[in-house]
Amino acid sequence: MSDKVLIEICAGSVESAIAAEKGGAHRIELCSALSEGGLTPSQGLIEYATTKLKIRTNVLIRPRAGDFNYSRAEHDIIKSDIFSAKARGADGIVVGMMNTDGTVDTCRMKELMEMAFPMQVTFHRAFDMSRDPFEAMEAIIGLGCQRILTSGQAPSALAGASLIAELVRKAGPRIIIMPGGGINASNLAELFAITHASEFHLSATSPVKSRMNFVKQEISMGSKTTDEFSIIQTDKNLVSGICSIASGLR
Repeated sequence: MSDKVLIEICAGSVESAIAAEKGGAHRIELCSALSEGGLTPSQGLIEYATTKLKIRTNVLIRPRAGDFNYSRAEHDIIKSDIFSAKARGADGIVVGMMNTDGTVDTCRMKELMEMAFPMQVTFHRAFDMSRDPFEAMEAIIGLGCQRILTSGQAPSALAGASLIAELVRKAGPRIIIMPGGGINASNLAELFAITHASEFHLSATSPVKSRMNFVKQEISMGSKTTDEFSIIQTDKNLVSGICSIASGLR
């Protein structure tokens, strides 16, 4: 385990990416549509992050919400998105593919790994949908991925902390097990004490009031329960506080 605890911020917009950098995060997972669990960001967003910011940038590659068993057409889109992220200077990608029986789709993942090289590859929380986490971990290690993002197959990383701790122990130096899901300043130290993980993934978000003076509430661009005039984005002060806590963990 590294003697330094790293904080990765899930940045769902350009302002979130900027805030993550200003707050002192070590890396971002760049995505869009956080309300859907994260989808592939636009090429413009990737280019901004990789050319205007100095923070290391891993790009989420996920063509749609829902499960992680993809059609041939979706697989083609995933490959194209990996090529685009690579061409725009991303440091890594975050991706995962599953078979219908709950095992890792190692066949198609191998192709993605070859395309992504020399970028780092994080196997995302598709891992949490696997039928056997230890079987899945060994398959992912065999693929050559650098890390696994997981909530410990639970609704939150804290709820899944015991499994995460066992994964960290069994993985050893072979792969990084990165907890993610509901992590914040109030539980980071506890999670570290239980899991001994060296990297943690969180969004550190807060609502930001729209700059609009004219507000038309009767029309919604999405769900009727969505507040169109409050934007959820990463808060640099929350990031700074979390990074300060992380710096004291050993």
